[in-house]
Amino acid sequence: MRTPVPLWSIRSLVAPLECHLVERLRFAVRLIPSSAIIIVLVPVKRSGVYTRPRTLPASRRKGFKTTVRDRDARPAPDLVDRRFTATAANQLWVADIPYVPTWSGFLFVAIVLDVYSRRVVGWAMATHLRTELVLDALNMAIYRRNPTNVIHHSDQGDAIHVDRVSIRCKEASVRPSIGSVGDCYVTAMCESFNASFECELLVKHRFKTPRDASLAVFDFIEDFSNSRRRHTSVGSILPMEYERRTHAA
Repeated sequence: MRTPVPLWSIRSLVAPLECHLVERLRFAVRLIPSSAIIIVLVPVKRSGVYTRPRTLPASRRKGFKTTVRDRDARPAPDLVDRRFTATAANQLWVADIPYVPTWSGFLFVAIVLDVYSRRVVGWAMATHLRTELVLDALNMAIYRRNPTNVIHHSDQGDAIHVDRVSIRCKEASVRPSIGSVGDCYVTAMCESFNASFECELLVKHRFKTPRDASLAVFDFIEDFSNSRRRHTSVGSILPMEYERRTHAA
């Protein structure tokens, strides 16, 4: 006759699994098609007492100032004026620089986002805020999309040296646009991406070095945000799929 396994030992094995499932649920719910059957987790009755359901409050990091106005630069005009709408791809790009804290310093991530499909079309990573960081992200977007007369919108700052970026934009038929200083509404689309980037990746992971962080950031942008994350602003469709459908139409 087999010896029954004590109940407390079973619970000690199940509890870590429950915590893991709750943490992964936030990722999985975005991948569920609208036509799928959704299974709802409910509190379980244990020893005559219903357990209280766990909540998942949004977690935000302390702010870090990445935008410092360059007083000598002559900013480009604001061509957007907080109107973040586009009727086709490569009409309006917005740019920003979120950051990743590590045990050995910060990793800065310059991104260029297409407002039409919410797809990250250009990105670059570095441990500094020099002009090269922004130019690398812009060059990637230009190489990938080969745009004509697209607006590249960002806020002001030392990281974005207006003169050099304006020259590169002129060479590639891109119209530079710059909003006010330190205003989150100026790049509201990117702020939305930053919030997702923060809550779905950075809150749950700690990185020893910027190199470790760069691998996770690459996976988040290319494999998750662009390829597997459904965006409610475009009908809960993947950005790449949304562009393919509209292009085919």
